[in-house]
Amino acid sequence: MEDGDARMREILTRTDTIAVVGLSDKPERDSHQIAQYLQSVGYRVIPVNPVVPQVLGERSYPDLASIPSDVRVDIADVFRRSEQVPPVVDEAIARKVPVVWLQLGVAHAEAAAKARSAGLVCYEDLCIMVQHKRLKIPPKRRPS
Repeated sequence: MEDGDARMREILTRTDTIAVVGLSDKPERDSHQIAQYLQSVGYRVIPVNPVVPQVLGERSYPDLASIPSDVRVDIADVFRRSEQVPPVVDEAIARKVPVVWLQLGVAHAEAAAKARSAGLVCYEDLCIMVQHKRLKIPPKRRPS
């Protein structure tokens, strides 16, 4: 296993809450299917979408900054066009979200560099669900 894999495994294992930026309420969309998978393996998913009030049984927020400050967000998983990434990174930095994960097909070199220089881990152009399955991360046990 590569060092990068070990770090990714550690991040995915210690993560509890994932804010999914651009989460669609349409079941056929990748963001919806991947968020549903993340919920099924025990993560709390917080939808971030300014046009839908609720997705997958969770209240949706218009942006990362609107999520209540007492809610710790471990990963901001971004399903937005690449050119829309910089403000999301700025919000993640301001909110001290430790990991920004740009989904498959999403990359922004300058925003990723800014995230990293602020001390955040930033993955680009990677599907969190594919990596979770590839690394065989066991499901989280949620308290009943």
